[in-house]
Amino acid sequence: MEKNNDYGAKDIQVLTGLSAVRKRPAMYIGSTGLRGLHHLVFEAVDNSIDEALAGFCDKIVVIIHKNNSVTVIDNGRGIPVDLHPKYNKPAVEIVMTKLHAGGKFDKKTYKVSGGLHGVGISVVNALSKELSIEVRRDGKIHQQKYSRGNAVSELKVTGECADQGTKVTFLPDDEVFSETEFHFDTLSSRLRELAFLNKGIHITLFDERSAKKHEFKYDGGIVSFVEFLSKNKNPLHKPIYFNKGKNGMEIEVAMQYNMSYQENIFTFANNINTEEGGSHLVGFKTALTRTMNNYAEKSKGNDTKLSSDDVREGMTVVISVKLQEPQFEGQTKTKLGNSEVKGIVESIVNENLGSFLEENPAVARIIIEKSVNAAKAREAAARARDLTRRKGALNSHSLPGKLADCSEKDPAKCEIYIVEGDSAGGSAKQGRNRNSQAILPLKGKILNVEKARLNKIFQNNEITTMITALGTGIGEEFDLNKLRYHKVIIMTDADVDVAHIRTLLLTFFYRHMNPLIKAGHVYIAQPPLYKVVKNKKVHYIYSDKKLEALFNEIGRENASVQRYKGLGEMNPQQLWETTMNQENRTLLQVSLEDAVEADKIFTILMGDQVEPRRDFIQMHAKEVTNLDI
Repeated sequence: MEKNNDYGAKDIQVLTGLSAVRKRPAMYIGSTGLRGLHHLVFEAVDNSIDEALAGFCDKIVVIIHKNNSVTVIDNGRGIPVDLHPKYNKPAVEIVMTKLHAGGKFDKKTYKVSGGLHGVGISVVNALSKELSIEVRRDGKIHQQKYSRGNAVSELKVTGECADQGTKVTFLPDDEVFSETEFHFDTLSSRLRELAFLNKGIHITLFDERSAKKHEFKYDGGIVSFVEFLSKNKNPLHKPIYFNKGKNGMEIEVAMQYNMSYQENIFTFANNINTEEGGSHLVGFKTALTRTMNNYAEKSKGNDTKLSSDDVREGMTVVISVKLQEPQFEGQTKTKLGNSEVKGIVESIVNENLGSFLEENPAVARIIIEKSVNAAKAREAAARARDLTRRKGALNSHSLPGKLADCSEKDPAKCEIYIVEGDSAGGSAKQGRNRNSQAILPLKGKILNVEKARLNKIFQNNEITTMITALGTGIGEEFDLNKLRYHKVIIMTDADVDVAHIRTLLLTFFYRHMNPLIKAGHVYIAQPPLYKVVKNKKVHYIYSDKKLEALFNEIGRENASVQRYKGLGEMNPQQLWETTMNQENRTLLQVSLEDAVEADKIFTILMGDQVEPRRDFIQMHAKEVTNLDI
């Protein structure tokens, strides 16, 4: 390859205005896929939230229009419209067209501000085909239009008003984004979080495409958040709450124990959901373990040393910190890196939680008893784990006998089908690609882990077999790097009974191998519902809708239709052709869009309480299409 030594000043590009954003959009919003698309809305909403944090806004409305444009309206002060002294243009135009222009940088206008990448509304403007802004301020309505970051009209006064606020409507640029269709649930999840984190603010989300509407307002703030998360989990006491300021930082913690065996921890920094944790979470965990052990040691007749896991069993907690210069790290910039936060959170939790336990001995006794029981179960789980290891079931060098492994050794090229039943397992073993596809048949329904501690889980043969086959371990020992197959595919029949088995498997993965789902390794196979033969030609059909569509091509006359009840009805060749052949199969990837909603659904469907489950079934009964009675 020829080298170019003619490299000089002429080769240096200077990207002015917002052209840098359009050149490298992922640098500013994380991606040009769905995540980045929804981030546009969150950047616009964050401006309104900053007004709320400053005490000037208590209503935000987000509207998804039929053409997939979005409007964000607030009743804040309205972006300033007077001429900027340096640029001799209206301030609103500077905010909309220049990167890092705004009122967040002098620490006077806003003490703290949100926005994950801190890039603001100008980036939304740069990545929108069309954007219009309306500012209501000082009794006048001001309007301006933009396209791909550039003003296409002057700022004009179009009327008078008695209120104030800002309204932004933008249409994402289809030249930038691979997908431009907004997901209502993704927006709803984030807006719900913001309403919890900013008590008293009223947020409305309306979708013109479906007429769906969600409204959020929580006067209890993160206490309401914890109560929402603990619903249907048999809480053991009222939420513990403290809010303290230190060194220019505000720390808010709400926590509550319940009868479940799972921990549920949500951490935030400046309203950003820090999914990867960070220094505030480390500080909280350290203080929690120390404080609980200190109190337990004072309790008569208790000599059990509590681990961090023990004191978090059945705990729901929301931690929210607000600081002036947050540093976000990690793969998706959702990990708080500020080292000083750890010590401050630690000292505040030590002091406040310690005081609460001393002042509320009855509640303290319930919590300590729960943690001590968790410690005993952990010891039993360790014994069960060791026992199964000695038997070879959890030894990575001795794979379970029922596993038909593949010959490929690179996990990225390997996939495992978890199949219910011996007959389906037999067909899958014969029909598979032996080089890259492993088959693990399971017998019957596995344990419902929603209602069981770890020691019970290790006593379940089907689950220990599955843990061994995957190679990652579970709980505190879980290591994603040891995953033996990068595609973990649940393959079950289409009937109701087997749908329950699929739900049990998903519950296990969600509760004990969550990183597997977050990393996108879990899939659901889609076997066909029908086999249609006409004029010696075979069609495999995957839904009733597609069956109707087929009959509109080929007609119903002389067509033989077979409805598959189970995988066992297919011979190995049919199973390969329809469900396992990488070239033409359909796989559904299991993803986690809304952790709060997912936790709620697993609790309702698989938890102890019957009433919420019955309500859920009654509410969704009309949506059932295939019911085996």
